[in-house]
Amino acid sequence: MSRRKSSKRNHLATRSGLSAFLRRPAAQLGVIVVIALIIYLIAISAGGGSGASTALAAEVSVDEAYQMYQEGVFVLDVRTQEEWDEYHAPNTTLIPLDQLPSRLNELPKDREIVVVCRSGNRSQQGRDILLNAGFNATSMTGGLKEWYARGYPIEGAPQ
Repeated sequence: MSRRKSSKRNHLATRSGLSAFLRRPAAQLGVIVVIALIIYLIAISAGGGSGASTALAAEVSVDEAYQMYQEGVFVLDVRTQEEWDEYHAPNTTLIPLDQLPSRLNELPKDREIVVVCRSGNRSQQGRDILLNAGFNATSMTGGLKEWYARGYPIEGAPQ
């Protein structure tokens, strides 16, 4: 019987030790911090920490880009000035790819951005630069050549 009482006392001592520990303000704060960290990690893994309500696909088709264009998405053309002067989609913004890292402050952080170029290769690089800088961006496959071939609006004409 003395073993039972001893065992029971050890169990109560353990419980009271944990209770005593959790009554300390520092321990309570630690528990709150751990819970907050877990909630934060869950939120960012679900996309909630990006600051954007929706994450864009890595690439969109020309048709999807045109639909987004009609809905007012910010379209960034990363071709050269000479290519832009030849032809471009109306109401888009030109920042050549080689200038993009130093001109990020000219872009909206609170809008989706579709990056375009002539054939779709440079737009992927531009998209990656924007994603690494915290923008919500995608690139258009096919480029402005395909945009023009589908009859979407163009100022100028490809040669």
